[in-house]
Amino acid sequence: MRILQLHCDSIEYTPTKKEIKSAEEIEPKSTRIEEVVVCFIAVEKDDDSNTAKNAMIEIQESMKKVGCDKLLLYPYAHLSSDLASPGTGLKILKEMQEICTGIEVTHAPFGWTKAFSIQVKGHPLAESSKVFTKDSIKEKTSTALESESKIKSYWYIMTPEGKMEEIEKFNFSNHKQLEILAKYESAKTRSSDEAPPHVNLMKKLAIADYEPASDSGNMRFYPNGRLIKSQIEQYVTDKIRNYGGIEVETPIMYDSYHPSMESYFNRFPARQYSIDSEGKHLFLRFAACFGQFLMTKDFQLSYKNLPYKLYELTRYSFRREQSGELVGLRRLRAFTMPDCHAFCKDMPQAIEEFRKRFDLSREVLSGLGIEENEYEMAIRFTDEFYKQNKELIKQMISKIGKPVLVEMWKERFFYFVLKWEFNFIDNLGKASALSTDQIDVENGKRYGITYTNENNEQKNPIILHNSPSGAVERVIYALLEKFAKQIKDGNRPQFPLWLAPTQVRLIPLKDEHLEFATHLADKFIEQNIRVDIDDRNDTIGKRIRDAEKEWISYVLVIGQKEVNSPKLSIRDRTTGDVRELSIEDFIKEITNATKDKPISRLNSTLLLSQRPQIMV
Repeated sequence: MRILQLHCDSIEYTPTKKEIKSAEEIEPKSTRIEEVVVCFIAVEKDDDSNTAKNAMIEIQESMKKVGCDKLLLYPYAHLSSDLASPGTGLKILKEMQEICTGIEVTHAPFGWTKAFSIQVKGHPLAESSKVFTKDSIKEKTSTALESESKIKSYWYIMTPEGKMEEIEKFNFSNHKQLEILAKYESAKTRSSDEAPPHVNLMKKLAIADYEPASDSGNMRFYPNGRLIKSQIEQYVTDKIRNYGGIEVETPIMYDSYHPSMESYFNRFPARQYSIDSEGKHLFLRFAACFGQFLMTKDFQLSYKNLPYKLYELTRYSFRREQSGELVGLRRLRAFTMPDCHAFCKDMPQAIEEFRKRFDLSREVLSGLGIEENEYEMAIRFTDEFYKQNKELIKQMISKIGKPVLVEMWKERFFYFVLKWEFNFIDNLGKASALSTDQIDVENGKRYGITYTNENNEQKNPIILHNSPSGAVERVIYALLEKFAKQIKDGNRPQFPLWLAPTQVRLIPLKDEHLEFATHLADKFIEQNIRVDIDDRNDTIGKRIRDAEKEWISYVLVIGQKEVNSPKLSIRDRTTGDVRELSIEDFIKEITNATKDKPISRLNSTLLLSQRPQIMV
């Protein structure tokens, strides 16, 4: 008996026609089942009742591991060329159903051609193939998964002074966020039982929302959200290009059976989307690594070219996260990742470059409005690398100035020997990685990337994997969670001025003041200031309150006084005060506050009366 077992969010099937004369007599209709383990089954010639028993023992045991109590047995002859007779196949299928206890079990119609659609979960145990006989049970398990399951982590806390302490002995009393991270990482659970506060804010501020017509974890971004995203994307891109990153663009899908890809997946199982097209089994990328590595393979590199730094802003990267993990913007299945790789000639050069990127990442997060006291660092390395590079690690942690979480492996399993990330802790105590970098000692060889060294020899480079910000959507999540904390503490939240979708709102007191407001708006627009005009037929009080709800940085009420005066009355959200400034001084204040940040025009209509209401 051959079985393909899948843990699914859902399956929907429709019997279309009888495939054999002895097919079950049924009334053809569509059936949809959610949160279910689906077993595609081919009953073979030597199978009997013992085979059915062996199969069901194993299937039910595996269902306990994934926490599912719903099973669909799906006859699928295509798994074998040595099939039992139809009568035997149906008999054993029904026996398997009868054997089950403590779970809800059904079977799809036997002997019918069926159309089906299926949504498989993305965790490591979601997919497995099994072979059963009447005497024994065999399960084909990925050697990568088997090896990975045997890897043992050793957890420590390292202080800024370089002292390594066992995690159980460390005093977390003054480091509560670090304690949350330590527990979160050791538990390895990412699912959420409730929505974090940023979900409400992303809807309230018309930034983003779930898209019911797409797959889970694929979001829609409204005009406000698109502007915020584009500003962050441009800011991070500018920072990386100033650092020396060379921007490229690569495909979003790759052949799973390409030798380099196949080698990678045999070592590191991944949660990827798959597409079958023209005889190829393709997967959607979950990072820019694949495209950049394949591109660099075709370069003629010399040691004089190194470190060579390639950069891509992926829109999008794809990762089939488990459905329980998909809450708001914290964890998505489609996300935008700034991805910068540096190809280095040897470990000393890699370490030198690694230091630069560490500082770059801290600078980028600070520029985005996320300071060092708002995230916790985790660093992971092999025991051998640590012994050889203690000073590097101590210096990095010293720069952070607070204890960090350490994960150590006695032997290397992954492609990297050192990895760090900055983790934001949200209001529900969930940790999410932002910036990260890795020292990769494997993929240069795997992808056939070479350079010519000083002795005219061909060598494989060491590769650094850096995202100085992490996923753009996750940056927005971190900012919104930060704002939610401020609201909880009774403070007034506000986007950094350069990220605010609308920086200035003009509210004409009467219709006759609209012309002056429009003239004033033109002056702001000339200076690349995002301004709009609330010309709606509402009271002044309501329009001011609406501006407050939208977190507008500056609100200017335009009446006859303002028309006749060289100065403007400005409501400042930051201070809550109303003050008077000349238009020249006001423009200077805004341009100084947004200096060295990306510039983008308003991503909406100038007049609020011309905007549709976004129902969120």
